[in-house]
Amino acid sequence: MAVNSSGGALIGVDIAETYVHVELFDLGLNVLARAEEDVRAGESLPEQVVGHVATAVGSVVMQAGIEGARVLGVGVSVPGQVDRATGTSEYAPNWDWHDVPLLDLLTEHIAYPLYLDNPLRASAVAELWFGAARGRGNAVVVNLGTGVGAGLVLGGGLHRGVSNSAGEWGHTTMVLDGRLCRCGNHGCVETYVGARGIMLNLREVGPDSALLHPDDQTATIDALARGVAADDPVARRAVHETARYLGAGVADLVNLFNPEIVVLSSWVARTLGEPLLHEVREAVARHALPRPLAATEIVLSPIPTDPVCLGAATFALEGALQAVGQRNGKRTTPAKSTPRARSRTTAPPS
Repeated sequence: MAVNSSGGALIGVDIAETYVHVELFDLGLNVLARAEEDVRAGESLPEQVVGHVATAVGSVVMQAGIEGARVLGVGVSVPGQVDRATGTSEYAPNWDWHDVPLLDLLTEHIAYPLYLDNPLRASAVAELWFGAARGRGNAVVVNLGTGVGAGLVLGGGLHRGVSNSAGEWGHTTMVLDGRLCRCGNHGCVETYVGARGIMLNLREVGPDSALLHPDDQTATIDALARGVAADDPVARRAVHETARYLGAGVADLVNLFNPEIVVLSSWVARTLGEPLLHEVREAVARHALPRPLAATEIVLSPIPTDPVCLGAATFALEGALQAVGQRNGKRTTPAKSTPRARSRTTAPPS
């Protein structure tokens, strides 16, 4: 059945290494307001990040002009491994966080119900409900940003693993004794296809290139995209090298999970766009086994808004529905983030 979209509001929070992006949605998961806070180099203390989140959440509520009582929940996505039950960021290698009680810290500033997860799960749910994986039983959503990982949809539902740690593909080994990763290992996928890895690829093919902004990931990726569009040979070579690594890694995912679709998501994939996708498809074809490859489509995310915010908002929606069931004295089970679960809460998007 359909719900009254105006009957409440949900908030999705995308915490990343260089920004905090927040979106406020109605119950039909239509965006009503957006806010973004830049996270500068050195602003890695939990209290600093929490401050950015609180400011952005306050901003979207004010922009939307809604009463606080109408906010049913806030879904918060933070990179790394999280414990959903305790609201703890167990390990975030980008900031070297260990066992940070993130939801407790946020509760000091935000009065709404809070739900914690990570961007791999959030982006996978967004694609499953509203994006390229909708109607698919098996999908892999590759998150390409500063960090890298893979959200997994297996057997029609979100796959979390035993400890909610599934999908840490960015920290599998791409090159033995390769580049040092922030996790402490060498040669991780992330060090070759994440934003920092792409900057290293660019430095290797064009050490003196004006496209490289050493202290600014976003500016570098933007410059690469413009360079490719202008047929700059250094930009094209850097994207080609990145796609070689990414294609080999995606081929591993195709061989392992035999998905119907692989979705390239997050800001790096969105910025580099079709040129990256074309190169990745060619590289995957060189490395994947023919049978699983023939069954797999590789696409860019079609979601026009921030997929992580959208997915995080669905976690808040799930939590709100469970809370209603508990208040009514009924035993509830998690919605499991599947299209079938969605049909109990909101009509499929047209």
